[in-house]
Amino acid sequence: MSIDRRAVVSACAQVLADHNGKDPVVLDLEGLSSWTDYFVIVTATSSAHMAGLVRHLSEYLAKNGLELARKPRVAEDEEWCLMDLGWFIVHVMSRKAREFYELEKLWFQAESVPLPPSEEPRPPKPESR
Repeated sequence: MSIDRRAVVSACAQVLADHNGKDPVVLDLEGLSSWTDYFVIVTATSSAHMAGLVRHLSEYLAKNGLELARKPRVAEDEEWCLMDLGWFIVHVMSRKAREFYELEKLWFQAESVPLPPSEEPRPPKPESR
């Protein structure tokens, strides 16, 4: 059975966004990389948030029959967690690490894949006064 890989990585990015991952991006690296086809990049606001994002995505992956090459661990002082699924890699990064490594600029030739609309309704943001 063939899967729509682009839809899978977009759904993973959306799971991260639905759990308040900041600025999720999916990069299509097919033809640019021999070792993976997609990157999913998202920013976590703290180490606890990073651990939560990793947990939520791990649960989503398991529920959908996708296996990680190794189980990620997030320490309290972690700046970057890499989740390797072989044909795609998820980078959950602190703002500091994301700004320093600039993966989107490094892979500037990669096509950015749009995210699907969120299935979970989000509460309205409070109006500022």
